[in-house]
Amino acid sequence: MKNRFNRRIFLIYGIGAFGTSVFLKACANDSPASTENPSESTTDSSTTETSNGQTIKVGILHSLSGTMAISERSVVDAEKLAIKEINANGGVLGKQIEAILEDGASNWDTFREKANKLIDQDKVAVVFGCWTSASRKNVKPVFENKDHMLWYPVQYEGQECSQNIFYTGAAPNQQIEPAVDWLLKNKGKEFFLVGSDYVFPKTANQIIKAQLEANGGKTVGEDYLPLGNIEVTPIISKIKQALPNGGVIFNTLNGDSNVAFFKQLKGAGITPDKYPTMSVSIAEEEVKAIGVKYLKGHYAAWNYFQTVDTPANKKFVEAFKKEYGSDRVTNDPMEAAYIGVYLWKQAVEKAETTDLEKVRAAAYGQTLEAPEGKVIMNSNHHLSKVVRIGEVRDDGLFEIINETPTAVDPVPWNQFVTSTKGFACDWSDPTKGGKYKTT
Repeated sequence: MKNRFNRRIFLIYGIGAFGTSVFLKACANDSPASTENPSESTTDSSTTETSNGQTIKVGILHSLSGTMAISERSVVDAEKLAIKEINANGGVLGKQIEAILEDGASNWDTFREKANKLIDQDKVAVVFGCWTSASRKNVKPVFENKDHMLWYPVQYEGQECSQNIFYTGAAPNQQIEPAVDWLLKNKGKEFFLVGSDYVFPKTANQIIKAQLEANGGKTVGEDYLPLGNIEVTPIISKIKQALPNGGVIFNTLNGDSNVAFFKQLKGAGITPDKYPTMSVSIAEEEVKAIGVKYLKGHYAAWNYFQTVDTPANKKFVEAFKKEYGSDRVTNDPMEAAYIGVYLWKQAVEKAETTDLEKVRAAAYGQTLEAPEGKVIMNSNHHLSKVVRIGEVRDDGLFEIINETPTAVDPVPWNQFVTSTKGFACDWSDPTKGGKYKTT
């Protein structure tokens, strides 16, 4: 076969080596300015001439340029690793997976444009993609109007249940709500909410405020920063004023703002002994980027940490480091992306076809001994998952200090928010669908 280089498409075929970089996470609502041309891919990927129907094409759609590239490249790495492993073990339905990589360029309109291309031009069987809620919401109508399939790998704000999206990250009741419960029990009743100014943090804080009110807690302050803004001094002052004797800080900041925030917290003497900070967007790679000395003793809530002690995780971490370097770390969105590829493979094999309607039905009830533990795909298109609280330790990894004894079932429609209380989702029953009243 003849090898060549191309900016937009690559074939993962059996074995190969890949490298990329990873840093911080963001879940934006408004499109940030991209530093690259949003209409172009920025990768140089080796490709092999495709074989008329002898491969199964899948799309990978993440930001490889612009503001979000530092986060989404790691997810691409995890997806490529899963595809490489599957191909090395015979592929899917006897065919190798051909992955077509597109760059959303941190521009939500570009995500929509590339989703259309992957479906209409490249004829992919499925798309693995997006990170921010804004990118997901921009491509959601594309997948729904074309009745196609997206596997989305990042924890998010919930309040959504699409027939055309499978969500392998956490719903709020599998991350945010358990974190609040743990804090109320162990760290205090007064909360200051800090977030970035877009959909995920604002919806998360809407849930947190309702949860605190229902459980005897109190929101003493709430403030937001635009994506990428590092002017955190006013927020630090507000925290000290609202919590002069200490209290809980719940952090939904994303991206570079976290670097300035944690450095200035420490500089202002706001330390975890009196001001425990719980983050839902800080994982192993973010700790590495910000600096352990600024984060040691603070907390994060996820379903997966690199320190999870399961045979599947030991295998995953070893394989990832072998592929990308011993200095790399794994994190929750990467693991959720990795298992998404495997769950799709299992559904295709059960359906014995890549037909979207049949694969969708076959996905319900799929289980996987994932690195995070056993996961189960529900008919609401979300996974049952174990919930974990971690404390940053000296080596920059997380000491798991609390976890649920079994997997927590997902609740896409939030039960603390009045407008969605009593609603659920069940795509296996056409009379119920994406939102139906249970009470």
